[in-house]
Amino acid sequence: MKRAENRAAKAVPLAATTSTATMPEIRDGQSVALLQELHILTRDGKLNQDSRRKLKQVYHLYQFIEPLLKELQAERGEGGPGISLVDHGAGKSYLGFILYDLFFKGLQDDSHIYGIETREELVARSQELAKKFNFPGMSFLPLSVAESTESKLLPERIDVVTALHACNTATDDAIHFALKKHAKYMVLVPCCQAEVASVLKKNKGKALAKSALTEIWRHPIHTREFGSQITNVLRCLQLEAHGYQVNVTELVGWEHSMKNELIIATYKNLPRNRPTERLREVLETLGLEEMGNRFFTEQVAQASA
Repeated sequence: MKRAENRAAKAVPLAATTSTATMPEIRDGQSVALLQELHILTRDGKLNQDSRRKLKQVYHLYQFIEPLLKELQAERGEGGPGISLVDHGAGKSYLGFILYDLFFKGLQDDSHIYGIETREELVARSQELAKKFNFPGMSFLPLSVAESTESKLLPERIDVVTALHACNTATDDAIHFALKKHAKYMVLVPCCQAEVASVLKKNKGKALAKSALTEIWRHPIHTREFGSQITNVLRCLQLEAHGYQVNVTELVGWEHSMKNELIIATYKNLPRNRPTERLREVLETLGLEEMGNRFFTEQVAQASA
């Protein structure tokens, strides 16, 4: 009861307008009704601390994605093909709906957002919401990220691929999807990365005698944290081995989320040999050769040829 009272006490009433002067958390042009349907705002127009944190993360991510969308617009010019964006592990589709409301809604073309989510009840809810708000350029598919890579329900090419907190290997599946679809941009916030840590743990005894570097991940807590970090290092090298320019930064302040690493990849057709060699060296140095199929893919080998 006290927790509910505290949360209510922190709630901030929503003014009648969406002006940033009266409600700075809400962007100009944002539909208040949509935020209420997404349960970011309550029915009586309040924003509690949890919702404020969630909204801040999505808006911050939007600030990174909007320039990429505008660059695609500029490249294609008036009358050019629309923009296609796939959001993997969409969940309740906060990101997709806010992207559509703030950017895609104003486009006069066939631009489209696809939300990929395994939970059918969330897909059904998102479909209902898109219909209610007359967002014809939104589709939602009940698929895993891996399944979507082969699905005929998606176009052959996708411009932008996002994955916000796609757990464990789902981020890798999103990367494989984007590579197959020749995406120009990837915007990734990885989460719950345990696979590399499990391999480090399994091979720890053998590695201890091989190199003093093993001390970096000898203790279990270090194994987990180092495994998480090296997973993203390997992902970045993999993307660079495909000719992408990769930037890594924070999504928001660490006080808002511990899963906070943001990877933005832009296809530039950059030289591939050096990152391909580095990718192989890191796998061998850390005793992760058995994970080569995930990171050092056939596609990488072909790209570096």
